[in-house]
Amino acid sequence: MSTRAIFALILVTAAGACRQASQQPQFPNAHREVAPIVNDSFSTEDARDRVGEAEQVISLAGIQAGMSVADIGAGEGYYTVRLAPVVGPKGRVLAEDIVPDVEDRLAQRVHRENLDNVAVKLGEPDDPMLPSKSFDRIFMVHMYHEVQSPYAFLWHMREALKPDGQVIVVDANRPTKRHGIEPRLLECEFAAVGLKLVNTVPISEGENYFAAFRIAAPRPAPDQIKACAS
Repeated sequence: MSTRAIFALILVTAAGACRQASQQPQFPNAHREVAPIVNDSFSTEDARDRVGEAEQVISLAGIQAGMSVADIGAGEGYYTVRLAPVVGPKGRVLAEDIVPDVEDRLAQRVHRENLDNVAVKLGEPDDPMLPSKSFDRIFMVHMYHEVQSPYAFLWHMREALKPDGQVIVVDANRPTKRHGIEPRLLECEFAAVGLKLVNTVPISEGENYFAAFRIAAPRPAPDQIKACAS
């Protein structure tokens, strides 16, 4: 191939890459700090069981037999293994994480504990990669403050809800740099992609709270999303 032909091929390839990049949705950045992912477990399971967190959250979320539920940022599967018996054999739990090693360990736990109604999936930092219109509840427990691109993440995630489905958030009422998010900011960021707060309830001990959201408006175009002030 001649030098001129090679140069022409490079130009065509570069132009195609530019067009592809320009076609990618452009989401606003979070106007706040994002907490780093420190590990794949929020706390010891025994400690969380002692304060009754999962039992309270599952009750507040209205989980029933036969439901389809997603556990986003599932980590070592604390909520996954507790949701599985509640939804029962006719229900389904999809456990998602973005760290391959964590996903592998979670898959091993699901296999070891014979959780036949649980599937494990690897997602992406800005997209949990969930099937459309599939879930009665989507859980995001002690992880939302670690999402690097919250508006992109929520924009993709909301499409996985069934028409009457809800997103369930459990977090701490403190700044994101301290691994929490204030309820007013959480409500604003969800509202930016058309998700409305249903209710919020203090839970267990300390600063933790439960919040439920539902779809209340059409999904906006990415470049129409307005970032919330911290």
